[in-house]
Amino acid sequence: MCGKILHKVKIYYKATYTYKIFRMLQSEVESFVTTLGNVALFGLEFLKGLKSFPTTLKAIMEQASRFGVSSLPITLSIVGMTSIIIAMQVAGEMVKQGAGNYVGMLVAILMVREEGVIMAGFAIISMIGSSMASEISTMKVTEQIDAIRVLKVNPVHYLFTPRVIAGTLMMPLVVIVASVFGILGGAVASNLVSGLTYKAYFDSVWFGLNIHDINVCILKSLAFGFVITLISCTCGMEARDGAKGVGIATTKAVVWSFVAIVILDLIFAAMFFY
Repeated sequence: MCGKILHKVKIYYKATYTYKIFRMLQSEVESFVTTLGNVALFGLEFLKGLKSFPTTLKAIMEQASRFGVSSLPITLSIVGMTSIIIAMQVAGEMVKQGAGNYVGMLVAILMVREEGVIMAGFAIISMIGSSMASEISTMKVTEQIDAIRVLKVNPVHYLFTPRVIAGTLMMPLVVIVASVFGILGGAVASNLVSGLTYKAYFDSVWFGLNIHDINVCILKSLAFGFVITLISCTCGMEARDGAKGVGIATTKAVVWSFVAIVILDLIFAAMFFY
């Protein structure tokens, strides 16, 4: 009798929203831990493979062109519009308060320390990271990666190495170009909104920006490029169950890459600017 009652209670409980939410959270946590473990394992395997450099310069250049050149228009658009919006919001008020000489400094520091690299990272994830994840996940569900293993080729070395190297090396270049573009966009917006002269704006940039900010920006962009490509490739390798699995893997790559670069940004801010 008690067993029947407990069985009915269990059935009713599983039908409640509380249980469904709990299971959803449990599934997300398990997925996160699994992905984190796979990222660490594939990352170690990638680093070990660098000793023999199991790729070609041509493969790296193909991925570098895709990572840097193909993503540049959307990256410049996002970073440029962000800097224009920021300058429009602050330039007019700062000039009214007699602080016009600090507008360029504010925009430049914001671009170099945070907005340039973060917005570039978001653009790269949306365009390139998702593309990498979908490519590798399609290869996984169509058994092309199994065929690579049959040929006694390590799929991590063959697929990960050119993408991770290209992403790590190209990300700083993309961020530098985007940050410069953002500073120039802020100059134009400041001049149009508040009448601030270009000389006053760029004098402020020169006065406020220092080499420490640039070095941290480059270091951060190297870390972002490495993490974005590694997570995207790892999520692609985890794919299963056909076309649905490709969609899930691509979504996971985008979501976890966003989370990863925000956490990394917090770590860098605490290490270098706190």
